[in-house]
Amino acid sequence: MLSAGAWRTIEAAAISIGAIVVALVVYGAFIALNGIDPVAVYRVLYLGAFGTLFSLEATLTLAAPLMLTALCTAIPARAGLLVIGAEGALVVGGLAAVLAGVSAGGAPPYLGTVLVLLAGALAGGAWIAFAGALRLWRGVNETISTLLLNYIAIAMLNHLISGPIRDFGETLKATSWSIPAPFRIGTLPLNVHWGLAFGIVSCVVLWFVMRRTTFGFAVAVLGGNVRAAQLAGLATARLSMAACIIGGAAAGLAGAIEIVAVHGAASESLVVGFGYGGILIAFLARQNPLAIIPAAILVGGISASGGLLQRRFDMPGAATAVLQGCIFITVLAGNTFYGRWRPSRA
Repeated sequence: MLSAGAWRTIEAAAISIGAIVVALVVYGAFIALNGIDPVAVYRVLYLGAFGTLFSLEATLTLAAPLMLTALCTAIPARAGLLVIGAEGALVVGGLAAVLAGVSAGGAPPYLGTVLVLLAGALAGGAWIAFAGALRLWRGVNETISTLLLNYIAIAMLNHLISGPIRDFGETLKATSWSIPAPFRIGTLPLNVHWGLAFGIVSCVVLWFVMRRTTFGFAVAVLGGNVRAAQLAGLATARLSMAACIIGGAAAGLAGAIEIVAVHGAASESLVVGFGYGGILIAFLARQNPLAIIPAAILVGGISASGGLLQRRFDMPGAATAVLQGCIFITVLAGNTFYGRWRPSRA
């Protein structure tokens, strides 16, 4: 006989899968009205995401930062905070990684890489912690503040790479100084950069912390009922700030990894929507760090197949974004069904 917790896990998985199926039906009807065969589109979508080794590598490459940015929403959400500032934390983490890498130019390779990644994580954690402080001590809604902080981070990036830290040797686009080549990291056997390993390990570690430690239990109590947490004597302000710092650090680490593994320097290429994709993944995974891994691979596969859909069916570049939007809406609608399955309420 399965326990109530196991039934809740099954229920969560069933509702998330059902939401994806409904989104595929709605999206299929939408493209069918435009004269495109939805079955053929989904066949090409699978081919572009998982059908070949090349497409699988592209999917996993995109999934790596999505895992970390999803944690930026998932961890604070467990404390009752709706943070959508992963995009800004990623950008700030990337900028901090560049500045740290240039400053530590004479350091040994491995130490320099660690310093760059640590700088990105600390910057991202501080960025989201600022929003958490505004929420706790000034009453500013964290959803609004983190959304606005995204635009501030992007504006700061554009300013810095246009002048103060611009590499004027790059003439094609505005680009910052490059980090030393020895600080760059290579790829895994699948030709996917090490960011995938960082993302998976972070999800597993944070799942253990949130599900198997007293800290995680305290955060869950806070997220479930603030008044109950206060009556139990929990340090609610510290727990909220810790959740924000952990989530922001994950997104900042994603930005640093983009620097050391992909770009080597900061540019507008950092702003590609990884932070907003992480919001969808966090809700699809029901704020479960372990479930973020397959959810990120799914969303990464959808994004990776966008170019193939454009070539095969002359669909616009936003076609995959529309599909992700449909999934997000159905996932939100599916929240009304949680807890209705009798075994999960036992």
